[in-house]
Amino acid sequence: MVGQGRKLTVVLQELLDTAKIDTEAAETNSHLNIVGMVGSIDNDFCGTDMTIGTDSALHRIIEAVDAIMPTALSHQRTFIMEVMGRHCGYLALVAGIVSEADWVFVPEWPPEANWPEKLCKKLGMERETGQRLNIIIVSEGAIDREGNPITADAVKKVVVERLQQDTRVTVLGHVQRGGAPSAFDRILGCRMGAEAVLALMDATPSTPAAVVSLDGNAAVRVPLMACVEKTQAVTKAMNERNWELAVQLRGKSFQRNLETYRMLTRLKPPLQTEKPGWNLAVMHIGAPCCGMNAAVRSFTRNCIYSGNNPVGIHNGVDGLLSGEVKPISWSDVTGWVAEGGALLGTKRTLPEKNCSACAEQLAKFKIQGLVVIGGFEAFQAVLQLAENRDKFKEFRIPIVVLPATISNNVPGTDFSVGADTALNEITEICDRIRQSAQGTKRRVFIVETMGGYSGYLATMAGLAGGADAAYIAEEKFGIQELMKDLDIMAFKMDKGNIFRGLILRNEKANSNYDTDFLYRLYCEEGKDKFTVRHNVLGHMQQGGWPSPFDRNVATKMAAKTVTWLIEQLTHCAARDGTVHAEDPSTATLLGMRTRAYRFQPVEEIKKETDFEHRVPAGDQWWMKIRSIMSILAQHDSTYEVEGLDPTTCTDGETMG
Repeated sequence: MVGQGRKLTVVLQELLDTAKIDTEAAETNSHLNIVGMVGSIDNDFCGTDMTIGTDSALHRIIEAVDAIMPTALSHQRTFIMEVMGRHCGYLALVAGIVSEADWVFVPEWPPEANWPEKLCKKLGMERETGQRLNIIIVSEGAIDREGNPITADAVKKVVVERLQQDTRVTVLGHVQRGGAPSAFDRILGCRMGAEAVLALMDATPSTPAAVVSLDGNAAVRVPLMACVEKTQAVTKAMNERNWELAVQLRGKSFQRNLETYRMLTRLKPPLQTEKPGWNLAVMHIGAPCCGMNAAVRSFTRNCIYSGNNPVGIHNGVDGLLSGEVKPISWSDVTGWVAEGGALLGTKRTLPEKNCSACAEQLAKFKIQGLVVIGGFEAFQAVLQLAENRDKFKEFRIPIVVLPATISNNVPGTDFSVGADTALNEITEICDRIRQSAQGTKRRVFIVETMGGYSGYLATMAGLAGGADAAYIAEEKFGIQELMKDLDIMAFKMDKGNIFRGLILRNEKANSNYDTDFLYRLYCEEGKDKFTVRHNVLGHMQQGGWPSPFDRNVATKMAAKTVTWLIEQLTHCAARDGTVHAEDPSTATLLGMRTRAYRFQPVEEIKKETDFEHRVPAGDQWWMKIRSIMSILAQHDSTYEVEGLDPTTCTDGETMG
């Protein structure tokens, strides 16, 4: 940076000496401010949880793994997939977690010298237990403890020579760089770009070069050179064979990913100890969404790994009342991470009118801890159980809500499992809708999204899909606003060389100005300027394959719930096994708040909840970035600074 500053000074002096600029111009431009944004599919830059492009690359990898699994299953094959990551194993590591890979090779944590024996022993034992396929993921920069490269072909040679298994190698290569960007990357790019502009506007001659990064869910500005030095320190640690330091320098998120992978890919649970474990139950309440099954898988295996007993309650509260309660084994959840919907079954029934019967069933099956995975109904259900603890001692057990809903309307959290998958579905559909009008100029599409009274999906899909407007219940609008947007649409088509428009509307944005009203309004007022089509997306937003983001977050959050339950039971349980969790802090919701995961008492969250509209009370974090969409759509709007001070970190693990 210093060298660049000197070059600028020399150039300015030359221009001044040759009278090409005057003194005032030289003084005005005497400094150069630099703000960076990191775009890399490898996610190899220290200082940010996610670089632009990483999530899209993960989508390509997981799409390939999901496509390969059926043929591998049919032919009982072992597939070895090489993914990018010459100096960073993030792609391979996360892909391994969210695809249930049997083995992952990453440069930051090389395998032991006897890895061929361990690998073949694991694969052989898995085939003996009835598994018909194996997936091995190799980062292109994978090495052993001596620094020697480990290639996909070398791994294949080991498997074929020692096990005689039918083995294939797939090198994804630059496929990972291609394809349509994911919704996460589109939104991240928009946020980072807007924040970078504001950072430049705020800069002074003495402001050091900065980079806009993502810390949890917060956009932060961090010193560029400090990030570069930390990134170089990782390379130095790897060259010196200091693997623990290399993993540590990658950050808490990378460390947690590595721990999660190592636990979930164990062939068998640890041997049972003499001490009986806790009976920890999991159930769904509310509408199904992608990522629920990944959460149940992680919950189950973390329970067993820690020496406890996972119990599945099928079909929500109705299933509890009818006794559909069964233990879950390690192998029962094999393959669940990639499945959409809710394999345990889910219903919207709440326990409020059947508290007595629910208490009897919890006592009958000796449930000592409970995880409820679901949306707003799950939050309501746990709140009702907590508020009835004085009447039913069976509810005095540690209970935690793991938020999972496409609407992202659960109070106490910035993100819900399932929302990212739904957002990608909407974005992909909007891309296809626009493409359908490739040969038809001057056409406007009006698309209705789900979400109840929460405008999250409409807003974020609008930003990811380049919408011209997105109408939501949180932001009031009337006929004047609708006509203004219509006029802007017509102006852009007349003057801006734009021939297709996209309008998104949340399903409950306004009972009077519904989707049909917007369609008829645009048809009538724009009949001489453009044609109009409308689509109601409906329940296709709840389907599909879980996105890598949802699989990863669900896996991590479920692991945290198990740890929390065990900690609570350690303090609240008596020697005879009875549990006395009476404090409000033992009935919580695990949420992502800005930069860390937090367990929050549901009775506290109740105070910040709008129960009539089933949404959090007050403005949500994503309302702040709606203005980016308006600015990009050529509307009059202002964007406020989002960047936080990176020195005010909260405790906890970020979401990467």
